[in-house]
Amino acid sequence: MAEAERIIGTPDNPEAEGTDEGGSTAADAAVKAGRGKRKVLVLLSVAVVAYLLDLVTKMIVVAKLEHQPPIDVIGDWLQFRAIRNAGAAFGFGEAFTVIFTIIAAGVIVVIVRLARKLYSLPWAIALGLLLGGALGNLTDRLFRAPGVFEGAVVDFIAPKHFAVFNLADSAIVCGGILIVILSFKGLDPDGTVHKD
Repeated sequence: MAEAERIIGTPDNPEAEGTDEGGSTAADAAVKAGRGKRKVLVLLSVAVVAYLLDLVTKMIVVAKLEHQPPIDVIGDWLQFRAIRNAGAAFGFGEAFTVIFTIIAAGVIVVIVRLARKLYSLPWAIALGLLLGGALGNLTDRLFRAPGVFEGAVVDFIAPKHFAVFNLADSAIVCGGILIVILSFKGLDPDGTVHKD
């Protein structure tokens, strides 16, 4: 009798026919796959919004602000000032533009591969910010002067006593901070929570 109940399932025994060793049914797997697709859609939506905001602001900066005096936003504490940055964040490593381009491309590949196992909304947002930011700066590296893989990134947000940056940099930093917080909380990209 117990074996029959295990196979067909009863209200007292939720296991039903078609379950795997972990007790998951094909329906559970389908629901999880649907949730995974929604999280990938969130990741892509966040990435597209971050990328387009970065692209549009850089186009405006190049058209209206480049070769012009800085614009004071909050006195001299925050300005919009167009610069071209051939290096990494904060202007370091200008001789390694090709390497930064390859690193950005690698980050994009890792995010796309990780997306297949994504079942967590916060991770989808964090990875979307990273992906959008990486694509924004990679676009500059590929298509801006002086040439492919050597292009200088357009930076324009200039806080006082700090490096000049752009919206792609902001998206990358925000995504990175969110990933650190999620990691400290023990939340994995697949939605599981672990306590260390």
